[in-house]
Amino acid sequence: MPPLNLGNQPQIPLNADQAWRATAPRAAETVLFFDFDGTLAPVDDDPTAVQPAPKVLAAIQALAPAVQRVAIVSARPVDFLRDHFGGLPGVDLYGLYGLEHSHSGGETVTEPAALPWVPTMVELADLARAELPAGTLTEYKRLSVALHYRTAPELGPAVERWGREQAERLGLRVQAGRMVLELKPPVDQDKGRVIGEAVKSAAGAWYFGDDVSDIKAFAALRARAAADPDFFGVCVAVANPETGQEVAEAADLTIDSPAALGDFLTTAAHHLT
Repeated sequence: MPPLNLGNQPQIPLNADQAWRATAPRAAETVLFFDFDGTLAPVDDDPTAVQPAPKVLAAIQALAPAVQRVAIVSARPVDFLRDHFGGLPGVDLYGLYGLEHSHSGGETVTEPAALPWVPTMVELADLARAELPAGTLTEYKRLSVALHYRTAPELGPAVERWGREQAERLGLRVQAGRMVLELKPPVDQDKGRVIGEAVKSAAGAWYFGDDVSDIKAFAALRARAAADPDFFGVCVAVANPETGQEVAEAADLTIDSPAALGDFLTTAAHHLT
């Protein structure tokens, strides 16, 4: 069992084994949600090279038949997620903070309100590559543009200033992250809304995340539990040196790393299967 720390939230005064035992009787009505980067997979200087941590895929495959749903909720496009998880039956994919989704291997569905912003994102990506300093990585995702400065942290202030100026000019929304600034359409969709909708008919849910965008997902589980005392929700943070403290303070449990999460999920499968 990897080291775990209770967070500062009073809703789940249990350790991990107790939480899984409490989940077991309602497993068939429980949803497991996972962020991807920094949670299921370690963050890499090259976003295209990221792969799930060891044991993660096997553990999710073992858990999926025991629960109502498994869902990946990520800033990545659905096509990227499908490349990594498409072989796992019954896994739902929510890409670009929920602007895209695919259920159980089905077609990708895009939020209609986001589609008119595709040309803007093309323009923005081209402009970023032309104007931002060398060392910035511009990631075009069709419905968003991410500006990475992980390989050149000293560029952070300049990249963020440029990104926020462009967001104001174009009417876009900004999502800060781990050495990245992402610009998105002004559409009311985020991880919290995805989770809030997905747990309406569930008796329980776990959410695993590592970054500030995941705190909205935690809040959605808190809100569902506040509305229904029989709902059992657990928020799990995956530690990191950048946003880890803020995310851990909003979570019930903290896990050391994506690699440790693989071991954690393998143990969880024994509780639920």
